[in-house]
Amino acid sequence: MTANGYPHLLAPLDLGFTTLKNRVLMGSMHTNLEEVPGGFEKLARFYAARARGGVGMIVTGGISPNSAGVVFHGAARMDDPAEIPHHRLVTDAVHQAGGKICMQILHAGRYAVTPEAVAPSPIRSPISPFSPHELTDAEVEQQIEDYARAAELAREAGYDGVEIMGSEGYLINQFIAPRTNQRSDRWGGSFENRIRFPLEVVSRVRQRVGSDFIIIYRLSMLDLVEGGSDWEEVVTLAKAIETVGATIINTGIGWHEARIPTIASSVPRAAFSGVTAKLRKEIRIPVIACNRINAPEIGEQIISSGQADMISMARPFLADPDFVVKSAEGRSEEINTCIGCNQGCLDHVFEGKLTTCLVNPLACREAESSVEMAKVPRRIAVVGGGPAGMMVAAVAAERGHRVTMFESRTTLGGEFELAARIPGKEEFYETLRYYESRFRKAGVEVCLGQMADREQLLKAGFDDIVVATGVRPWMPPIPGIETAQCLDYLDVLEHGKPVGQRVAIIGAGPVGFDVAEYLTESDEHVHQGKEGFMSEWGIDGSFEVRGGLIEPQPVPAVDRQVYLLEVRDIKVGADLSKTTGWIRREVLKKRNVVMLGGVTFNQVESGRILLEHRGEPQTLQVDTVIVCAGQRSRADLAEQLEGSGVRVHRVGAAREARGMDAKVAFAEAFELARNL
Repeated sequence: MTANGYPHLLAPLDLGFTTLKNRVLMGSMHTNLEEVPGGFEKLARFYAARARGGVGMIVTGGISPNSAGVVFHGAARMDDPAEIPHHRLVTDAVHQAGGKICMQILHAGRYAVTPEAVAPSPIRSPISPFSPHELTDAEVEQQIEDYARAAELAREAGYDGVEIMGSEGYLINQFIAPRTNQRSDRWGGSFENRIRFPLEVVSRVRQRVGSDFIIIYRLSMLDLVEGGSDWEEVVTLAKAIETVGATIINTGIGWHEARIPTIASSVPRAAFSGVTAKLRKEIRIPVIACNRINAPEIGEQIISSGQADMISMARPFLADPDFVVKSAEGRSEEINTCIGCNQGCLDHVFEGKLTTCLVNPLACREAESSVEMAKVPRRIAVVGGGPAGMMVAAVAAERGHRVTMFESRTTLGGEFELAARIPGKEEFYETLRYYESRFRKAGVEVCLGQMADREQLLKAGFDDIVVATGVRPWMPPIPGIETAQCLDYLDVLEHGKPVGQRVAIIGAGPVGFDVAEYLTESDEHVHQGKEGFMSEWGIDGSFEVRGGLIEPQPVPAVDRQVYLLEVRDIKVGADLSKTTGWIRREVLKKRNVVMLGGVTFNQVESGRILLEHRGEPQTLQVDTVIVCAGQRSRADLAEQLEGSGVRVHRVGAAREARGMDAKVAFAEAFELARNL
């Protein structure tokens, strides 16, 4: 493996008693494999694939040191030697693949969604239904002992080190911050007392594991909540953590209850590397930067400019396990980039589902989703270049089939490409770049701007025809809608038809939100970058203010009044991503978009809408009505081909529009393609 264009990122890091082969850490993320039957065998394959992909070191998902610290009932913990054989499966697999791996010790504290939750003070978290038990002095001592015991067991299980989770608002962070620590004994009150708990944990762990074992401490450098730490406290704690035995300090940004986005696609790349750079000047041990780093050039810039000694990426290794080896071999254009959507990872974790990845359905399913070369190569036509069509074409060609793709638009991506035009979703273009690279390598013939018809396809003599023609907008049966010259979302996002100053959007699902954001984003705001992002969300760019919070500044927006209207009497935006929907609602609130649920449409006319909002009649005077009320399959071609003698396959929304999104389309198309 050679450094090529990323000499700093791919340089070794000497830790004294051991050396990491490069500066890339696969950061901690829970997969929910930790709790399912046979899950550790699957975890072993999952982590080994990333080790083979060249990552310098891996940190596991959070493992609790005791039953009180689990994030949810039944979550994984390391408090008994009986757990060692399960973890040995993981460590042996990673070491055989040439990697290093650390176990993250995570005690949830008041974030534990169980009645057994404990904390420094009995203050309930806004994201948990349970009020925690206030730890007694003896119980605090027992928690420290449990951390040390977990680290000792981790060493016996073959781990190269542990990461002690001291950020994101978990138990250790709860001891540190005045927000959650209202004790008056030796564990609370003064700052010296409040940091006694993390220092005792790290010190006790170091005593138990010896000097030749990696201890990463995840330090909350920016809490992003009222009553968090100030900068002087962050630095003081970092120096003390270094003194008591930490090998590396990793960056933590934002508590889970913070109302500021930190890892969504709308967050600028490497938005928080400045806080790591500031701390690096204060301590001697290596410091790791994290959050929204998803490309090798970003990592190279961070390391080469002295902002950090390593970078941490978690979800990018869901998207592409070979991220590092592709970077090292000069194949960065072949990286399947994490787009920060959260739909297959964080959303799944919080819904109790197995983690996967929207752009990589193989993630966490390495043992179940093998792809074999086709025994008999076939000629395959793929009609439609959206997510389903792109996945089928790429996988089928890589298996040895001769694939021709037809796409009526002049660009790849279908409605996925339209989504990339929405401010904050620009990362979606990376997926299109990835597929273009994949097609070139696999030899897919791509015919853009061509509407393939039945006669053309049958005349060409294809063995299989995959219909992936996606969806078309649906016009609901509202009186007057057909004659009122309403627009649909394609008219706005694809065709650029003019939109007036007063706009009603019928339909408040994901597409309705996309259109509302698109219509209210100003050119001035688009180009504000990190500084604009921090100003909008009230983040102190100097990192001096306690908790990192300042007064948010008004967002530059276009002079347009938008109404977002939902028929169902529910919270507007209920269909959005579980972990990012709140961000999108907050953005539209800042832009004064009026969001109404429980709307009955009585009449749509040119210039106005007659409606009832929860039984109260209203008239909206509007210039433009945009319909985003749903979609229907474009299945015409598949119906025309039936009975023709050729094998026809429908995939994605061409098979079933209801419940279809890019995540489902990619996954369904992968299954079809590996069996063609």
